[in-house]
Amino acid sequence: MPQEDLNWFTDLRRRIADNDLWYSFTHTPMAYISAIVGILLISLAVFAPLIAPQNPFDLASLDLFDSSLPPSWMEMGDKRFLLGTDDQGRGIMSTIFYGLRISLFVGFTSVFLSLVIGVSLGLISGYVGGRVDSIIMRIADVQLSFPAILIALLIDGVFRTVMPKDVHEDLALYVVIFAIAVSGWVQYARTVRSSVMTEKIKEYVQAGQVIGLGSARIMIKHILPNVLGPVFVIGTLHLALAIIIEATLSFLGVGLPPTTPSLGTLIRIGNEYLFSGEWWITIFPGMTLIILSLSVNLFGDWLRDALNPKLQ
Repeated sequence: MPQEDLNWFTDLRRRIADNDLWYSFTHTPMAYISAIVGILLISLAVFAPLIAPQNPFDLASLDLFDSSLPPSWMEMGDKRFLLGTDDQGRGIMSTIFYGLRISLFVGFTSVFLSLVIGVSLGLISGYVGGRVDSIIMRIADVQLSFPAILIALLIDGVFRTVMPKDVHEDLALYVVIFAIAVSGWVQYARTVRSSVMTEKIKEYVQAGQVIGLGSARIMIKHILPNVLGPVFVIGTLHLALAIIIEATLSFLGVGLPPTTPSLGTLIRIGNEYLFSGEWWITIFPGMTLIILSLSVNLFGDWLRDALNPKLQ
């Protein structure tokens, strides 16, 4: 390795080691344990096509004679299916890997859309103020009076009523993402608005106004970078909530269709067979959902505390 690259790498490593956030992370066992678990689950989802024993979307590889098999260590179990199979002959382990992909895709995408909507409205509301601020905040107050799951159910129901029935399954994934995104923008908007109202009276903003910078440039280039800290914390915590909302919608039968094996869909399918003794269909996906949500929440709690200067 050239000496210049080696010096750059050494300097970067030294800066990371001296960073307060990294020090807090490495000295908080719950933070790095939850991070490791989260990274492991995300890796299983990303590399599912390579490591999953079976592709649950490939109908040619499914056999109904393999349906409802118990885990391999139980009587009547099959060594090919470590965690058993569901009612369609899909291996539970494979469906969990692919279900993680769908649940995480819905979670990350809906959180990103919520973040974009909420941060944009919060910037405009806090910087412009006046009637614009009042309208945006009154809409936010009205939405806050309803639980997020009810907002998502309402939006999903409206789309199902408006759209033709033959496209419900094709658009179900995008409808769920949109519903979760719209139900979660308020926290971002209110947090960013309060931060912007503090930042806009500072000297660097006033200097930008004096030299003739446009409002959009001041908001995006100068104010936005200074208000993103709390947004990342909210986004981390919102990710776990988004995954749970998707699972709830799918469990209620108004989210993703049965042909799309998200964690919520698997839990709903397994619930129908729970009292007949086929507990593995719902227990293993349910445990995966709990572990995923718990790891994200614990990491978000640490990040919130680590970025709070009052706790330093």
